[in-house]
Amino acid sequence: MSAFEKFPLGQPAFVANILDRAAHLRTHEEKLFALEGRRDARAYVIYRDSLVVKQEESGVRALLIGRRALVLLGLPLLTADYDYWIAIDDIERFNTLAAAFQLHPTRTAADARRHGRYVLENDEHVDVLVARSLPTLHGSPVDFEGLWTRRHTIDVGTVPVCIPSLDDLILTKQIASRPKDLEDVRLLRILKESPR
Repeated sequence: MSAFEKFPLGQPAFVANILDRAAHLRTHEEKLFALEGRRDARAYVIYRDSLVVKQEESGVRALLIGRRALVLLGLPLLTADYDYWIAIDDIERFNTLAAAFQLHPTRTAADARRHGRYVLENDEHVDVLVARSLPTLHGSPVDFEGLWTRRHTIDVGTVPVCIPSLDDLILTKQIASRPKDLEDVRLLRILKESPR
C-alpha cells in the first residue's frame, strides 16, 4: 500500500508526473542534468515546478512544511513557493543541493543561524527555517528535533519526501496563524479525523 492510500483525498495528480519537465524547465535542462551522476543527493522536478530534495546519502535533515506538504497529503490547495525546516547544522549541505538548481541563499549560513531563517531564490522561492525551536501563537514550543523524530516519509514516485506528522503540521501552522494557516489547520484536522 502506498502512503497516499492512507489518505481519504487520494493521490494528487501531479505525482504521476515525476521527472516531467515543466514548461519553464524545458529551456533550462541544465537544472535537471546538474544532478546527474551525483552520489551524495539528487533533486527532482515535479509537475508545476515542484522541487523535492532526495535526502538519500546526503545527510541533510530537511522537512517539507507549509502548503507543499499539505498538497502531498492530497489536500486541494495552491501555493507558489516552498517551505522547508532544516536542521541548523545542515545549512551548508542544503544550500549545496539547492545550488544545482541555481537557487541562491539570501543570507550566509552564520547569518541564517542568527536569524533562524533565510530564503533560497531565483525563479523559485524557498523559505528555509533553521531555528532549533519556534513558539506557536499560544506559546507552545515547536522544536525541529521533535518534528524530525516524529516525521513521516511519503514516496513521491521513487523519491522519499520527509514531512512532519499531521499533529506537527498543525503545530507548524499555528506559528504564524495567518488566515490561510487557520484554513489549513481546519483541513488537516478533517484529514486527521477521517477513517483511513
